Amino acid sequence: MASKKSSTQASPMAAAAASLLLGLLLVLPVPAVSSSDAEEAVVSRFREYLRIDTAQPAPDYAAAVAFLRGQAGAAGLEARTLELVAGKPLLLLRWPGRRPSLPSLLLNSHTDVVPGTTRPSPPPSTRHPAASTRCVGMQYLEAIRRLRSAGFIPDRNIYLTFVPDEEIGGHEGIEAFVASKEFKDMNVGLVLDEGLASPGEEYRVFYGERSPWWLTIKAKGAPGHGAKLYDGSAMENLMKSVEAIRRFRTSQFDLVKSGAKAEGDVVSVNLAYLKAGTPTPTGFVMNLQPSEAEIGLDIRLPPSVHTEALEKRLAEEWAPSSRNLIFEFKQKTSVLDNFGKPAVTPADSSNVWWALFEEAVKRAGGKLGKPEIFPASTDARYFRVLGIPAFGFSPMTNTPILLHDHNEFLSKDEYLKGIGIYESIIRTLATLKDSNVDYESRAEL
Repeated sequence: MASKKSSTQASPMAAAAASLLLGLLLVLPVPAVSSSDAEEAVVSRFREYLRIDTAQPAPDYAAAVAFLRGQAGAAGLEARTLELVAGKPLLLLRWPGRRPSLPSLLLNSHTDVVPGTTRPSPPPSTRHPAASTRCVGMQYLEAIRRLRSAGFIPDRNIYLTFVPDEEIGGHEGIEAFVASKEFKDMNVGLVLDEGLASPGEEYRVFYGERSPWWLTIKAKGAPGHGAKLYDGSAMENLMKSVEAIRRFRTSQFDLVKSGAKAEGDVVSVNLAYLKAGTPTPTGFVMNLQPSEAEIGLDIRLPPSVHTEALEKRLAEEWAPSSRNLIFEFKQKTSVLDNFGKPAVTPADSSNVWWALFEEAVKRAGGKLGKPEIFPASTDARYFRVLGIPAFGFSPMTNTPILLHDHNEFLSKDEYLKGIGIYESIIRTLATLKDSNVDYESRAEL
């Protein structure tokens, strides 16, 4: 309740002083926000996002979504939180376009990261561990802030998604989302997702990716004393397979080393684990040959691979039943889309989206390298399998490729430059140009 004194009328002298102060405020110039101050605010917001712990296996999705909703509000975007799987919130943002019937643009990123327990303390101000894996989402938002401040209004709807669980396969994240009514109602024409850093001056862009085959090979054999020599032990059976796999891996790796093929164009095979022996409280029984042994393989297949030939090699050479071996797929992703075609997005003049994307990067002062197959897996594969064009792109040049390494970083200058690149990309892709192309038809996009 206001006091009696505060409710009384101001004296003539106080009123005159207030009038003089108001006059001064009206005529004095307002200090402008310097460019360096504005840049520091942008970087500060990014650092705040990075401080939220979303490392698997226990990501704090609620904190990440709450922060991002605040940023979306500041950018003037509509926001919805979808929980298609309990405890796995997905943030969906929208910037309405003037012609919502046009196919929309979707800017996708993920909120989770790989465990960072082995990462060192962050170096000085321009670097931060995990920065390059989480930069694109914040760069989308900062680019939209700039565009809205400049008065730009998109022709088509622009959506942003911040999705969970990308680092563990995306099954309860983007895979669930693309099957939802909410996604179908968005009428998505093009998706941009994350890419990789480039150590040189050219930006890398990805039009497809290798499909993961995760599998186990189990061997069985008669157990025996550690001093006994005999044929057909579990370890002997498995080691013959490991040697065959090693030879194949070497042949593929040699193609990369020689420059004959890019990493994304060969089949990679890596051992994820080796399990054998009889454990004890202090280690393993050393004088007993085990009756079982097992390995786990992470295999990545480019879209062009002959999968039937690889499966035949697996059954006949790597895990033949004649040596008491069995194999089991833990994950087996097709290299084809739902229409039986390789799950890739054309990155040439036949795709109008590609022409616009290339133009936008060039207009912002950037240069694209030769389009590539992403060597690992991203959420973009869930769009391509539906026949929706998707490019993987992270605007990071002059940056080492430290994907999931302990010292992954992104410099301040590259982060800020990347925002300008996205500003140009969003403006270009969201603007309908007069041409003979029917933008209303997704079949022609």
